[in-house]
Amino acid sequence: MTDTTDTKGPENDEALIRELIERWAEAVHAGDLDTVLADHAQDIVMYDVPPPQEGVRGLDAYRATWPPFFEWQAKGASFDILSLDVTAGADVAYAHALLRCGTPDELATRPDTRLRLTLGLRKEDGRWIVAHEHHSFPYED
Repeated sequence: MTDTTDTKGPENDEALIRELIERWAEAVHAGDLDTVLADHAQDIVMYDVPPPQEGVRGLDAYRATWPPFFEWQAKGASFDILSLDVTAGADVAYAHALLRCGTPDELATRPDTRLRLTLGLRKEDGRWIVAHEHHSFPYED
């Protein structure tokens, strides 16, 4: 786990959170489960594109969602942050991002499709952790 202790105020918090999210995205792309999990709360709640409809709750359930995604991604899929905005308070923060996520064939067919990511973070013991994660794709008929 990375030390994300704040000593310099909100601008530093936003930079620390940005680094945390970028590190997470790189780990997702690499299939590095330990780093994907590293900065997440034990009681994380995630709403994802695939079922279950009620989302997943807890780090163990979150962990279980990743192996199928890594298998899909091993087929050459992208998982690249295109834009990332972070807003940090003293002990809670949120971020939203757009990602290019798809296999080469999927992206060739729909090059403008973006995965939408929203994260809720909280500071515990001076360290930022992800407490809520939400992934979605726009509905396309």
